[in-house]
Amino acid sequence: MSTKAYRECLDAMFGMRRFGIILGLDIISNILKGLGNPQDTFRAVHIAGTNGKGSIASALATILQQAGYRVGLYTSPHLIKFNERICINGRPISDDDVVASWEAVKSVHYGNREPTFFEFSTAMAFHEFGRHGVDYAVIETGMGGRMDATNVVSPEATVITNISLEHKNYLGGTIAAITGEKAGIIKPGIPVITGVAQKAAKKVVENIAAEKSAPVYLKGRDFRVRRNGQNHFSYWGFDHTWSGMQTGLIGSHQVENASLTIATCEALMRGGAEISRENVQAGLILNNWPGRLEVVSQKPFVILDGAHNLMAARSLSRFLQDNLAGRSITMVAGILDDKPYEAILKDLLAPCERLIITRPKINRALPTAVLREVAASLIANIEVLEDVGDALRHALATAKPDDAICVAGSLYVVGEAKAALEKAGDSLFQI
Repeated sequence: MSTKAYRECLDAMFGMRRFGIILGLDIISNILKGLGNPQDTFRAVHIAGTNGKGSIASALATILQQAGYRVGLYTSPHLIKFNERICINGRPISDDDVVASWEAVKSVHYGNREPTFFEFSTAMAFHEFGRHGVDYAVIETGMGGRMDATNVVSPEATVITNISLEHKNYLGGTIAAITGEKAGIIKPGIPVITGVAQKAAKKVVENIAAEKSAPVYLKGRDFRVRRNGQNHFSYWGFDHTWSGMQTGLIGSHQVENASLTIATCEALMRGGAEISRENVQAGLILNNWPGRLEVVSQKPFVILDGAHNLMAARSLSRFLQDNLAGRSITMVAGILDDKPYEAILKDLLAPCERLIITRPKINRALPTAVLREVAASLIANIEVLEDVGDALRHALATAKPDDAICVAGSLYVVGEAKAALEKAGDSLFQI
């Protein structure tokens, strides 16, 4: 199949973004019915929450693959290429598969309106998982849960990672309201594994689960971890106690994410999945989730982290303060306009000496002038380069070998930085 067909299909898909975000299940249900309901052909794990969805989803998929299953993984957004959203056994689907699934979805009856970008890509993912005969699909929600296009699956387990205030226009203005939307993925009798911490969030999850007779496994009550060094830990679960565990992802929050991952494995094992301790250990170590505390160079030290909401920005700030104390840190940042950018910037800049403001190529990106105005009261050394690749190149060209550079504020910024690195290869580090 030609590159032209692939390009045209992606142009058409990205054009759908002008329809915005429309929450609801009618259109996706119509499309999937027209495709023969591929979502009914595989076992699923469905994941909602504010932070950690992607790294938990990726770890689960890696563990299930280690256990010998054929595994689909559906996540968003992509960093460099659309195909990353739909993976089978750890590999993004091919360009030909993207075009074939696009054609398949396009050929069915939608209903009373055009699908949104997310509805279309969700249908493509489920179609591909059905066509490739996956045993399990690990599926991350896009936004919320109850009315999210992914909420047409009948999962073996549901996961609600944690909750903070986000997407208030769509999900509600309180922790309880947002939890209610995310807990909308809970299904009758299906186990729920959750890391929610606030009293209001716990109450909502437990009430919805009780209404649906779904068992709840709560972090800190039914399973817990203790860190033994940076990414080593011991795990106490509801069926297993495992010491000497390790995660391949850095950052203290990744140990917490690993606890939810292992608890989900325990729930799947209760349901008949054949997963060993060795599968879990290997899957956690091998798991690779780009753009989240991803170190791409040592001299200078360069780290990429989406840090696209307040909770993630605080985790990143803590990591930089704990691990890069004594180094001069340059922050390369761009943020989207639907985020609490003043608070995010304050956290991101706490450990930094210099800021390079940039803007990813997406219409929701904040103008650099807006960020500059906020940053002026937080840090003295500010530069502006509109293009993300240019901003990273400038940061590298002006950094000393012992300095550190962090690219953050949005997964779209990280994606464009990764694309610039990929295009330049090693030459970018030899400026």
